[in-house]
Amino acid sequence: MAAISCVARQFTCAKLLFRNSTPWNFQRIAEYAKPTGGVGGLGAKKAGKGAGGKLGSVVQKIVLPVETDPVKLVNYVCGSNILKEGKDVELKPDSEYPDWLWSIRLGNPPALEDMDPNTLQYWRRLRKLSLRRQSKLMSLRKY
Repeated sequence: MAAISCVARQFTCAKLLFRNSTPWNFQRIAEYAKPTGGVGGLGAKKAGKGAGGKLGSVVQKIVLPVETDPVKLVNYVCGSNILKEGKDVELKPDSEYPDWLWSIRLGNPPALEDMDPNTLQYWRRLRKLSLRRQSKLMSLRKY
């Protein structure tokens, strides 16, 4: 009796798991996510039609406001708020950030001659540079 109820329970779980994957449900999902026209909405209107002229309507460029308040630029991470409501993240004192943050290299990567050949980073950089050099040579080759 226990074995039968276990099998019945597994069948019920499988039925619940695959209940939403019937072909008619796939059709409904496909209709929900259908683009409005063309590839990614492009080509929905024919060129030359409408008020846009020969090439269609012109998309207006959105100008984003730039923060110029020096107090806000020093105390907040401007542009970090992606929500409609709320405010930008406030900067903390330097002592509250980890020490490794201040030793991050922000410039160009070191030259190959300055790196230690006994490290993995050296060999990765060497391989990257040699692949880049070989690709450049192959692009210059005449067939």
